[in-house]
Amino acid sequence: MRPEYDPLDDPPWAMQLVVRAEKADPPGHGAVCEAAATAVVRLLTDPRAAADPEGEWHGAVAEWEARRIRKVARRARGVRWPEVQELPGVTVEHDGAQVRAFVPGPVGDVPPQIAKLQVAGLELADDEPKPAPEPPYAAIALNPGITITTGKAAAQCGHAAQLLLRQAAAPDVHAWIAGGLRVHLTRDVPWRDCVPKATVAVRDGGFTEVPPGTMTAIAWIVR
Repeated sequence: MRPEYDPLDDPPWAMQLVVRAEKADPPGHGAVCEAAATAVVRLLTDPRAAADPEGEWHGAVAEWEARRIRKVARRARGVRWPEVQELPGVTVEHDGAQVRAFVPGPVGDVPPQIAKLQVAGLELADDEPKPAPEPPYAAIALNPGITITTGKAAAQCGHAAQLLLRQAAAPDVHAWIAGGLRVHLTRDVPWRDCVPKATVAVRDGGFTEVPPGTMTAIAWIVR
């Protein structure tokens, strides 16, 4: 079952996320999720996305956030990775992972450097959980009761970080931004213990991999 038609989302817009995944030395699943979430919020807090004074990315970001919040994760390797660096966006390198978040736009008008990249099937091996960074940071937990690919998980972590940036208490958000927008994927705490801590929860639109309404990720700020 698909979500009901939303006239405000016609045509649909999305933020593209591109993960560097070389065959010889691919990044780990968790590192990609953390890098993707960080890239999303760094783009949204970039001066070029600011409303006052209006930055060059602000109009596109505002248009996208007025619609269904969609993100599409793709993979790049070889020459495809440097090609996409020429497009407007923010790249994050973290724990062996590299992810670039791009300024949102209509899904039917994706730049050719991105459109040629594979969307489905980005599945990476799990990596060893790392200790949490020094606070403040955003803690994100993925629902262990569902099975999703690395690409889908990265997009869901990006959603969670974005919701946290927009909906968490202002003092917490300001501290998180001042601290460098660090993100930690929580994997050593049971899901049932994470849910009561959560400030935001992502419920999927049901376009890929899981039914609509599925809670995929939660997040909160640790100070």
